[in-house]
Formats: sequence, C-alpha cells, structure tokens
Amino acid sequence: MPVLKKETARDPGSQVLPKVPVPPLKQTLDTYLKCVQHLVKEEQFKKTKAIVEKFGAPGGVGEILQKKLLERRDKTTNWVYDYWLEDMYLNNRLALPVNSSPVMVFPKQTFRDQRDALRFAAQIIRGVLEYKRLIEEQALPVDFARGQLAGTPLCMEQYSRLFTSYRYPGTKSDTLKVQMTAASSVPEHIIVACKNQFFVLDVVANSKQLNETDILSQLEKIVKMAEKAEERLPPLGILTTDGRTEWAQAREALMKDQTNRDSLGLIESSLCVLCLDEPSGLMPSDTNRALLMLHGGGREKNGANRWYDKSMQFVVGMDGTCGVVCEHSPFEGIVLVQCSEYLMKHMLVHSLELPPPRRLLWKCSPHIQGLLTASGDRVQRLVNNLDMDVFKFKAYGKDFIKKQKMSPDAFIQVALQLAFYKCNGRLVSTYESASIRRFQEGRVDNIRSATPEALAFVMSMADERATFTDSEKMKRLRDAIYAQTSYTIAAITGMAIDNHLLGLLRISKELNMEKPEIFCDETYLASNQFILSTSQVPTTVEMFCCYGPVVPNGYGVCYNPQPDHIIFCVSSFWENTETSSAVFVKALNEGLLEIRDLCNRSKMTDSSQGANHVPFTTKFKALKVHI
Repeated sequence: MPVLKKETARDPGSQVLPKVPVPPLKQTLDTYLKCVQHLVKEEQFKKTKAIVEKFGAPGGVGEILQKKLLERRDKTTNWVYDYWLEDMYLNNRLALPVNSSPVMVFPKQTFRDQRDALRFAAQIIRGVLEYKRLIEEQALPVDFARGQLAGTPLCMEQYSRLFTSYRYPGTKSDTLKVQMTAASSVPEHIIVACKNQFFVLDVVANSKQLNETDILSQLEKIVKMAEKAEERLPPLGILTTDGRTEWAQAREALMKDQTNRDSLGLIESSLCVLCLDEPSGLMPSDTNRALLMLHGGGREKNGANRWYDKSMQFVVGMDGTCGVVCEHSPFEGIVLVQCSEYLMKHMLVHSLELPPPRRLLWKCSPHIQGLLTASGDRVQRLVNNLDMDVFKFKAYGKDFIKKQKMSPDAFIQVALQLAFYKCNGRLVSTYESASIRRFQEGRVDNIRSATPEALAFVMSMADERATFTDSEKMKRLRDAIYAQTSYTIAAITGMAIDNHLLGLLRISKELNMEKPEIFCDETYLASNQFILSTSQVPTTVEMFCCYGPVVPNGYGVCYNPQPDHIIFCVSSFWENTETSSAVFVKALNEGLLEIRDLCNRSKMTDSSQGANHVPFTTKFKALKVHI
C-alpha cells in the first residue's frame, strides 16, 4: 500500500474525490493474458487465450457486461465496493482468527505488576476515546499519497468505521453493520474481556467522559470480579473463533434466551473490546507475540478471551504482549496503522463516584455447551497448524534500496518472487494489496507481482551454469522492478484487472446469465488462488503487522521496510508439506543478500566503465497513467 504523509487538518469531505474508473475491456483482457501466460502450461494457455478472445469479441458477452458495468458506475458512488466486500470478506466461511483478521503487534512492554499493566490499558482506552473524538469532529489530518503520486488526497471514509462497525455472522454470508453517527446512537461503552468473562465499562458517566484514573479504577474492579471463580460463566468468546457458518448457528441458539440477547446487544453496540490477557508462559519473542495476537494461544491460553466480530480488539497481556486485532472488513491496514501509532505516541497521563462495571450474563443450555466444546476443538487445530516466522532482516533497509534508485516496495516484491522460486522452481499467482483510496469509498485492488519480467530475473539469478553476466542480471532486475512499479501505478489509479473481472462476473450473475466460460476456465480459477499473499504495512514506531495465509498451501507475507532493516512476518500451515515458513525465510534472506551483492558489483562496474543503462527514474517518469 502507498506510504502516507500527514498534512494540516481539514474536512475530508471538503474535496470530492473521483469515482473508481472502469478500465477498458480490451486492456483488462490483454493484461490478464500477460499475467497468466508464464504461470500455466502452454497447452492450457492456448485454451485460455481462445476463451478470452471469444469473451472480448465485438458484440460478445464481454461487451454486454462491460456496458452494464459502466451503467452501474454512473449510478453508484463506487461500483466495486459491495462486490469486493462480499467476495473478499462477507462470503468467506473461514474462521476470522488467522484466516482473515490481521493484527498489529505493539512494542514489548515490561510491566512491574498488574496495576502497571492496567494503567497501560487505561492509557490505551483514553487514547481511543481521543482518537474517536477526532474522527467524529473530522479533525484527523487528511491522508495524502506519497511517491510518484504525491499530493493526491485519499478517501478518509474508512476511519469513520473504526469504532462503529460490527460483523454479524450469517449461515451463508455475513453482514457488516455500521452504527449511525447520531449522538443518541454513538457507543458510550466498551467491552472488557478478562479470564474469558465479559464486562461492560461505561466510558461516559454523568455526561462526562472518564479520565485515565477513572478507567484504571474500573479496570481494577473488573479484574477482582473476574477472579471470583464461583461467578465465572462459560467462555462464550470461543464461539467467535469458529467458522462463520458454525458461529452463525451458535448465535441463533444463543438468541433464543433474552439474557443472551441482552449481552450480545451490548457487545455488538460497543465502541471496542479490551482484552486483558493472562501470562502465556511463552518466551516473548517476536514470533510468539505475533502468534498470541493472531489467535490468543487457543482454548488453553487466551483464545476465548476475544470477541472477533468487533472491528477493534485491544490486547494487553500481563506478560507485556500487547497489540490490536482488527476485523478486516470495515477498513484497510493503513487505518489500523494510523490509529495504533496515534495511541503509541499519545499515551495520556492525567474522580468520579462510579458504579461498578457490569458482568455480561449468559444462559447456556447443554446444546450450547456442546457448541463451545466443538468451537474450542476447531480453534485449537487452527492454533496448532499455524507456522509463523517473524524475521528481522538487518543487512540493509529501504535507504540502501533508494540509493539504487529503485522503489523499496517493488524491490521487496521482486525479492519475494526470488525466494519463492528458490523454494519451488516456479512462480505462482501473487497478491499484493494496492490502495485505491484516491477514489470515493476506495478500498483495494490487487498488484499481480508474479510478472514475466520477475520470472526472467529470478531465472537468471538461479542459473547454476553462469549463463548470465552481472550486467544482464542487473538489466533483468531493473526490468522486473519497472514492471512491478508500472502495475502498482495501474492498480492505485483504478486500472488493475482483479476488481474489473470481479465486476464483470457479478454483473453476469445479476443478469441471470450462464456463468461466462472465462470464469470457469482452469486458468482463471488457478489465478485467483493466491499462494503468495503479501502486503507492505510500514510504521514509524517499533511495531509490526501480520496475518495468516489465504489458501492451505500458501504463504502470508507482511513486511515493514525501515531505513536500515526490514521486518518480515511469514506465515504458512504446518499441515501442508509444500510450505515451510523457516525454509521461505532462509531463501528470502539468501535472495536479499544476493540482490544486494549484485547491485554492489554492478555499481563498481558502472563507476569504472561509465553507466550506459537507462536510469530507473528516467524510465519511471515515462510511464503514462490513464484514468
């Protein structure tokens, strides 16, 4: 995603952003063929090419769907938003932890005692309340793109959903609901999870917002209430870790009792969830802290001390493992980053006679007890299956890459392709999220990083017969980075292919047409199985983001480039014998060092002989962007 910079505060609605464009049909189909040709066998590609040409022929199905899509663009604020949200999130039946919900891991905290940890939690809640006020008053500085599209304002609409969203499970599809912003409906309470129990903490009393001292006092009361073993109720939070259909069915069973309906209503209307976690007993390594953020350690640790449907869950572990778990459907990672960095940089230290917090009550029938056991078993399998490796590459960071006059993000993406090729001897469909927030209600499209140029480069690097000279390898590297950057610009300006193809598919469904052959083709199905799912999530403070793979035989790779190092969070599943996070990290480390050495050798050659290649920056300026 583009790195953002902050300008002076102004009303995000003061400037009307353009609508997301619909790319020309022929352009998308041509790009699609280029993206897949080198990833499938020759015979399969011939079949795909014939299908695509038939789809795009004059007067064909493609033109009919394109016309309808253009009509939809004219009638809606954002033609792809609903399609994308349902396809990416709401129709997905997998459990939210690991499979969907990314996390931000805060710097490791050293708490002297329990009160120290609760004070930190109180500071977070005060920061949340202040950030919420800035959102409501539209006082947040507008985000602007940096780099080659510097100065372009970005849509701020996602921020309004940070503390007002809730994802309701459904048996076939979930529903994302955002509370109205009327004063009467703004949440005035948070939910605190402690020892798998849930409590209501009102953040407003006598029309006055609680200060840090008041919040700390209430948190101390909650801990004492939670410690009374005789009053503990079943760990209902474990149900939210389950597959979405299973959780929807369990929720229906819960809703039959008024007590449960009341408790669910309070959680669903809350501002956020604060999870006070027990010590995990694990070594506080970056990898272990990432795992605990992603799934809480499962049923045996803090896995039930969560409520995954809520968009923001702030975790404060008594052992110093802290962070935030994000339900991803309302907003993108950069919004999570901006909020997290605000909290880290604005920890506030400042009584009212306050009524004690209220424990949420539940009525659990034998049927619901059985559902709790089943959900616990399933989340434990998920916990045991996740293979996570947080790797801090220290040999260089984005400063070195910039000195090569290369885009750090494109450079890292090419290095990821090299790492995968080292492990598997081939490239696969790769997803890199690209923000389209320069458009109204823009979310993301996909940068397909497994380009033909990337394949040419990694093959030259992996050639054991020394067929290629350093000069030839360097040319291929620059070509790969140029291709990656070109596709990135196409994506962030609304000209990528994935949203467009999704829109054409959804229009065909709405017209009750037989599914077009292009979307039944083996190549299309394979091209949407993203074995390598990646995202750049840069921060300005010491923290990092991570998530799980999106397919059983895949990798999730989140990276955070810093001036002198790069943090990589690589995930895979133990059950799949084709993947190993440690093996991928080893190949990634080797590849990054090999590319550095290539750049250094080439630089020495250029300085002694005089460079004769076209500078990357010159080529970049020649790119034409059409909207």
